[in-house]
Amino acid sequence: MSNMPKKTDVILIGAGIMSATLGALLKALAPEWEIKVFEKLAKAGEESSNEWNNAGTGHAALCELNYTSEKPDGSIDVSKAIKINEQFQLSLQFWSYLVKSNLICNPKDFIMPIPHMSFVQGEKNVAFLKKRFEALTAYHQFQGMEFSDDPKKLKEWIPLVMEGRQPKEPIAATRIESGTDVNFGALTRMLFEHLKNENVEVHYKHQVKNIKRAGDRLWEVKVRNLESGKVERHTAKFVFIGGGGGSLPLLQKTGIPESKRIGGFPVSGLFMVCNNQEVVEQHHAKVYGKAKVGAPPMSVPHLDTRYIDNKKTLLFGPFAGFSPKFLKTGSYFDLIGSIKPNNILTMLAAGVKEMALTKYLIQQLLLSNEQRMQELREFIPDARSEDWNIIVAGQRVQVIKDTETGGKGTLQFGTEVVSSADGSIAALLGASPGASTAVHAMLEVLQKCFPQQMKEWEPKIKEMIPSYGISLVDNPKLLQEIRTETSQTLGLSKKIPVFS
Repeated sequence: MSNMPKKTDVILIGAGIMSATLGALLKALAPEWEIKVFEKLAKAGEESSNEWNNAGTGHAALCELNYTSEKPDGSIDVSKAIKINEQFQLSLQFWSYLVKSNLICNPKDFIMPIPHMSFVQGEKNVAFLKKRFEALTAYHQFQGMEFSDDPKKLKEWIPLVMEGRQPKEPIAATRIESGTDVNFGALTRMLFEHLKNENVEVHYKHQVKNIKRAGDRLWEVKVRNLESGKVERHTAKFVFIGGGGGSLPLLQKTGIPESKRIGGFPVSGLFMVCNNQEVVEQHHAKVYGKAKVGAPPMSVPHLDTRYIDNKKTLLFGPFAGFSPKFLKTGSYFDLIGSIKPNNILTMLAAGVKEMALTKYLIQQLLLSNEQRMQELREFIPDARSEDWNIIVAGQRVQVIKDTETGGKGTLQFGTEVVSSADGSIAALLGASPGASTAVHAMLEVLQKCFPQQMKEWEPKIKEMIPSYGISLVDNPKLLQEIRTETSQTLGLSKKIPVFS
């Protein structure tokens, strides 16, 4: 082991979309700072950010039914949908800035316009979808959304889904053309190409083994070179842990009070990918259905048009599963190792409360290929087994914590930033909407960890992200300008509704 630690300003752990986004923001705001990135795999964006490990949906709450819940009085709560939509607008603005500034090239390599749709069956679900449509389209962000329960119209929108279907019960869908498919793996790699310069060092095949205090507002990170076996120590004034599912164990090593009483529940997944290009060409949308009872929100079934390696593909899933690993490339001891004296009661409480989820995961694990095909046929009635293969998706670790509203051991569905009181270290935990709202999450890191610099940085942030600090719900004129500009720069839908 090297005796003398090597000093730097910022250490980013993990070369995924979160570290890439934070690195790009810091490079624009403080170009003189020295940044080191440590990634245990051979290149950027190979775990959760990889294009085969996530759905690629630009999560803007246009089609995801789990972002709009039905209240006891029958009305629809759209607050979460509005919040996520605003957060995605921040991502679009930052990506647009990078393209306009020639910092990343050819947006079609990472983002494509794809209609986003919700599809339901049954009288109760149709009524819910109609109410959801009416509630959302009262806001400018969702203008342009259409609703139909007419099978003829649905056949125009989703011919593959309607082919061979004999509706025995009511069906309906909503459709909005301003949806996107995002290749987060490609975007991550582009951002790391942009980051390369004299002040940024990216070290692949380097695994962080420990993080500990090295003085006031200073952290020491112990890193092993996986090729040579050499162990080095690096110190930094600020450390960000963006290791996907691997963030929780590293956060626990810091010992900060904010890392206590937090656990993680890993959920694995499978996707079905179509190998028949004739079938692929018949579908052009991301179509989301309703989650089954007891299913986690990340397991909402969806039939997705994707663009991967500049080729149109079609995926269906995800089918949930369980693995104790926190990463696809992780260890089978990850879950056990994450249970500490300070979080064991939280984890046990979650186990008792989430019996429905446990039952659901067991059922999913026991599915045969033919049973998976039957689920696919709820979307594509004429689907043939020989046209579809199974791929393993990425691992997601849902946060478990004690909350005021949910009580002890509450399973969290979403993405959250955990930071120390002095702002010297932060971690990103959780799952969906994840990558889609990376810019919002990393702005939150900056606000929490660099409050003294934010006033100085604010003009540059507003140059990159014009709606920063402004509610788009309350400012439809700005929303119109942003959507028009980002759509043009990123080559997205040209059908931008004009607000009255």
